[in-house]
This record gives sequence, structure tokens and C-alpha cells, in this order.
Amino acid sequence: MHTIVNNTRIWFDVDGAGLVPDGPVMRQRPTLVLLHGGPGFDHSSFKPQHGLLTDVAQIVYVDHRGNGRSGYSDPAHWTLAQWADDLRALFAQLGIERPVVLGLSFGGFVAQSYALRHPDHLSGLVLSSTAGKFRLDRCLDTFMRLHGTRAHSVAEAFWTDPGDVGKVQAYLDECFPLYNPTPRPADTDKRSTFNPAMLEHFFNADGEGFRFDFRDRLKLIRCPTLVLGGDLDPVTPIADSDDIAAALPPALVRYERFIGAGHGVGRDQPGRYLAVLREFLAETAA
Repeated sequence: MHTIVNNTRIWFDVDGAGLVPDGPVMRQRPTLVLLHGGPGFDHSSFKPQHGLLTDVAQIVYVDHRGNGRSGYSDPAHWTLAQWADDLRALFAQLGIERPVVLGLSFGGFVAQSYALRHPDHLSGLVLSSTAGKFRLDRCLDTFMRLHGTRAHSVAEAFWTDPGDVGKVQAYLDECFPLYNPTPRPADTDKRSTFNPAMLEHFFNADGEGFRFDFRDRLKLIRCPTLVLGGDLDPVTPIADSDDIAAALPPALVRYERFIGAGHGVGRDQPGRYLAVLREFLAETAA
């Protein structure tokens, strides 16, 4: 489905009921909003796994402007602030009040922006395999430590020149498969849409991807926050999750470290991942 948000066509989808019969009453289920990784990709990799949560929550998938099936708009508006404000406007249109927002990787950057710009609108926040500041030095060091000099070289070439088509393809071919011990399903990439201009825009030498830093402001987040990190994640290493967890208000944070998991811990440890999400959704709905 599409709707117009802040003068741009935004794609979203809804899975599961928000209001369900429960004896003599209709019971409201929590709304879980999923923010995809990238930048430049879409929501599609979320659906097979997170659709399993429709027995406890209504799931909303969103493609950010400039990403996936949403309108591209002017690249001047491809910013963390705009993506956050797009979400707030979309939720107002759809009547979504106090959702739980889950941001994976790049989606976690947007989720942090949202939680800081609209602090009273969330009932919960999940920051999965993401960072309060993207640390290229950590990323490259972790590629070297886990996967050797070839992976380090390809990753360095890509991250320092994301506009070079050949370097992007080499990274997708050689480094993307190293994100997780569990191989990506063969059809995942075929289903996905990709805007390479978004990737170059966000991570060029002057791009916001290297400039944003939420770490000093995370103490201002007001909702319960679940942090998920895998110790085999080469792109947002688990030290980034450590930083996020340490910066959040101690009374609001729950930190789950997944040993033996990579980027997006649900791919490698789906049972534990879904169980933790179910617990968190139940806690925020109580």
C-alpha cells in the first residue's frame, strides 16, 4: 500500500489484527513497526520471520523514502531527521498510537532518530545490530579479525567509495555473505529492491552516515528499549551495541547479547530472537 507523507509516496504494509475478540471484549494488540536495513534496501527480508509474531502483535512494515518501493523525493530530504518525521506523520495518518519500533542496522539509525525527535510517542524501542555512531574503524577491524585480509580490503574499498559500482558489487558478492554464519536464503536478494544512489548519498565522504552520533543523547530516550547484538557481526560490531546499552537510561534498557550470531541475530538464532521479542512485546503492552 502507498500513502502520501510529507509530499512523498511512502509504501507500507500491515500484517495481523490490531484488535481481536477476547471473550466479551475486543483486546488491543501492540503494534510492532519494522524499519529495514540499508540504506537503499527494503522491508522484504523481514516478512518471513516477523510474520510469525502476528499471534501477539500487529506488524507494520515501512519502506523509508528513497528506499524500496517508496517514492525517492529530493535527495536533500534523505536524512535521519526526515525519515523520523515521515514515520510520525505516517503513524498519525494510520491512527497508530504508541507503537513498538524495531530498527535493524540502518533502520536502527532511523529508530534512534525517531525516539529522540518524538520521545513520547513510543511504548518501546528495539535496536537490533545497529550503532549510535557508525564506526568504520571497528567495522574494518572486525572484518579483518573474523574474515581476513581479503574481506578487509574489499570492505575498505567499498566503504571509502560507495559510489563505485564495481566496489559495491564486490562488497555484495564477498562481504555481504560474511554478515552471518547462517547463509542468506537464496531468494532473499531476488525479492529485494535496491536504490544504489541512496547508499552513495548516505555514506559518501561528507554523508550523514559518517557524521551522525546519537550516543550522548541516548540518555534522553524515555521508553523501554531492547538492544540486540551478535558477537560475529562484522559491520555493526557488538561493541556498538555495548555502547548503546551503556548510554541508555539503566532503568529502561534490556540488553541481549547473542554469542555465535552475526548481523541481524534472528537469522542465526531465530528461536531465541523471537522469544525475546515476544517477551518484550508482552512487557511493553502490560
